[in-house]
Amino acid sequence: MALAQWPYLILALLSGLAVSGFPRNPSLLLGKRSLPGRAVDGIEVYSTKVNCKVTSRFAHNVVTTRAVNHANTAKEVSFDVELPKTAFITNFTLTIDGVTYPGKVKEKEVAKKQYEKAVSQGKTAGLVKASGRKLEKFTVSVNVAAGSKVTFELTYEELLKRHKGKYEMYLKVQPKQLVKHFEITVDIFEPQGISTLDAEASFITNDLLGSALTKSFSGKKGHVSFKPSLDQQRSCPTCTDSLLKGDFIITYDVNRESPANVQIVNGYFVHFFAPQGLPVVPKSVVFVIDVSGSMHGRKMEQTKDALLKILEDVKQDDYLNFILFSGDVTTWKDSLVPATPENIQEASKFVMDIQDRGMTNINDALLRGISMLNKAREEHTVPERSTSIIIMLTDGDANVGESRPEKIQENVRNAIGGKFPLYNLGFGNNLNYNFLENMALENHGLARRIYEDSDANLQLQGFYEEVANPLLTGVEVEYPQNAILDLTQNSYQHFYDGSEIVVAGRLADEDMNSFKAAVKGHGAINDLTFTEEVDMKEMEKALQERDYIFGDYIERLWAYLTIEQLLDKRKNAQGEEKEILTAQALELSLKYHFVTPLTSMVVTKPEDNENQTAIANKPGEGPLDAEEVPSMAYLTSYQAPQTPYYYVDGDPHFIIQIPEKDDAICFNIDEDPGTVLRLIQDPVTGLTVNGQIIGEKTGRSDSQTRRTYFGKLGIASAQMDFRIEVTRENITLWNGDSLSTFSWLDTVMVTQDGLSVMINRKKNMVVSFGDGVTFVVVLHQVWKKEPAHHDFLGFYVVNSRGMSAQTHGLLGQFFHPFDFQVSDVHPGSDPTKPDATMVVKNHQLTVTRGSQKDYRKDISVGRNVACWFVHNNGQGLIDGIHRDYIVPNLF
Repeated sequence: MALAQWPYLILALLSGLAVSGFPRNPSLLLGKRSLPGRAVDGIEVYSTKVNCKVTSRFAHNVVTTRAVNHANTAKEVSFDVELPKTAFITNFTLTIDGVTYPGKVKEKEVAKKQYEKAVSQGKTAGLVKASGRKLEKFTVSVNVAAGSKVTFELTYEELLKRHKGKYEMYLKVQPKQLVKHFEITVDIFEPQGISTLDAEASFITNDLLGSALTKSFSGKKGHVSFKPSLDQQRSCPTCTDSLLKGDFIITYDVNRESPANVQIVNGYFVHFFAPQGLPVVPKSVVFVIDVSGSMHGRKMEQTKDALLKILEDVKQDDYLNFILFSGDVTTWKDSLVPATPENIQEASKFVMDIQDRGMTNINDALLRGISMLNKAREEHTVPERSTSIIIMLTDGDANVGESRPEKIQENVRNAIGGKFPLYNLGFGNNLNYNFLENMALENHGLARRIYEDSDANLQLQGFYEEVANPLLTGVEVEYPQNAILDLTQNSYQHFYDGSEIVVAGRLADEDMNSFKAAVKGHGAINDLTFTEEVDMKEMEKALQERDYIFGDYIERLWAYLTIEQLLDKRKNAQGEEKEILTAQALELSLKYHFVTPLTSMVVTKPEDNENQTAIANKPGEGPLDAEEVPSMAYLTSYQAPQTPYYYVDGDPHFIIQIPEKDDAICFNIDEDPGTVLRLIQDPVTGLTVNGQIIGEKTGRSDSQTRRTYFGKLGIASAQMDFRIEVTRENITLWNGDSLSTFSWLDTVMVTQDGLSVMINRKKNMVVSFGDGVTFVVVLHQVWKKEPAHHDFLGFYVVNSRGMSAQTHGLLGQFFHPFDFQVSDVHPGSDPTKPDATMVVKNHQLTVTRGSQKDYRKDISVGRNVACWFVHNNGQGLIDGIHRDYIVPNLF
């Protein structure tokens, strides 16, 4: 895993773009700008905000841009954000005139099939994700009607890696026009305490920066805010060009009185380890350098410049050698030599005399270097307490000697035998980077692409600086036996100065009083053990500043780190092992809503009166050309069907999911308490579900608005002679004449042929008839002294495949496919809830955009489900009128 970069972000909102595949409006690219309050080509970007919350090195970043179309015709607006390659997008929403179109993370194969089907139907495809040198570019565009507003919101998360003693955030700012409300806000919470915090901008003078920038830190909290006024954004006092074009950089570090820090929240823990003040372990390093003909010219000169600079920094306790390879292999010395001033001087002359020639023999060069390191260790010609490193630089593929990548990998793996790391540097784009990365990863190292730019020599030097100072070798992180589940990587060949080891996991017992961790490693002088003991109650007190903390951050940090490591492992896995690693990484990616190499984010949006779907993939570090070839990413108008579900919960509110539309319809039934409504009736299978309404408590002062809920449900199977009565207190089962009663305090499963009933204490009940019908009843409990509300029930149909085509009822009638169309979205009486025209079942209805809660997975807060609300007891949507569904009793 790379010793990485921090969030690197470009914000660019462009308007007037052509359809995908055609060039952008050249006037925008040539620098046309808006006056404040006016627009570029009719589009005004009036707000751009970046909000970053960093909690224990885990960054949660939200980029929000708002624009309005002042033109009298529709315009296309594009939202571009560049984010670090190590980040995972977790959400994207598009809001147009108050209607929100959310993003959903799905398995990548689903997106691929959608794309292929769209292409076969002649539909358009548009780029929404590309890969560059350090960044990935997320782009999505949308058609905005005259006078309409659009809001783009992108969320991404990343675990920050410590690099040269600091955590860094690079925000590359480029709004392309003056923005009335422009703001970057960063809040940092570090339980260890913050030791340093700084911020600077490359595009603005310190005098101007001082008045637009605020930064502060005290104890555990740090805050940075950059909020330039319109005048501060101008490139000159009378200019309309924006000055905001460049890097906004934030750096910080934490207090390190203790070498380790353990944090525990909600049963998950994270363990940070970065000791200070240890002596550097001497190292034996072999540089294996490609001098083939393709290195001729600038590449070779930059490589030599970098090696000369590196030689200046090699420590006297180190040993080194150079191996050059083209069609054959040559060495500077026959064996490793100490880095004395005389040897460094001689090595510098050797480097200056390097000439390019011939072909590329990677296999023999690496094996020569590995043999040299092994021999020095076996013959004790290097210090006992030292470590070995091999660094290879190449700009092409093997084409002499053994040239099969898989065979070279096997040879190198067998020769190293896990004893030391291999670092592979790939110079330029004309090489098999995946081969270099896989070979480095399976030998405990990493790969890095060196880009053919003017700073290539600095890239090489920067990499060496990361591995130049090992402080520990053979690092093992240990925890009490049987106390930990789902642990991330906990052994490392090296710990380098300025970096940090991070281990995360899940506690087997959340109720333990204390937690102990130990880190063991070999130092330059002796073996070291660092222990950390955590008092759980003290830990709970230390994490009370909830305003700086987002969600279950340690659980998400654990998931992020686990996915990264699973993806690295699968690169060299084969067969069943690869399938298992893929399945594990995919499951976590979907569960935590991460866009990873195994998933895509699907965003459905309006376009030319039909649904379009933007699909964002995470690119890999594959072959690139000078234009930075983008990864596959598509815009399609087809969406694969999903499993629909239907439910009634709340007032009571009925929700009908329409997966083909990626949308939902909702309606309410306004009837007196005591009324029993038929929810499902299937004359073929004999299944019926009825529900009885209850009202609010008496004595409520604002009782003009009547609210009702379901207080009792009856589920019956005539074929099985089986009935279930569910109340807010009990669940009663009749099997023929036999009766069983359970309370909501029970956890129990009842099974018989073709039927299972699972009661989950104080949460829900799951009823399944075979494998084709599943109902979930949710128990909502309110505070007993609550003045208005009773406890009530929610009813969810999560599987209706086993129901017949004759099924009916307020929910049952929607188990069969049906269609609807929404048009003419316009402001309603509530400015947050637009109205629209819906055509459904040959009726034209006025509907209102709203949302209801889905409590299937989270009984406490639920999940908002956007839907089109049909008024007047669902009239025009349901068959007949709502009174047709009133029945005399539950069974």
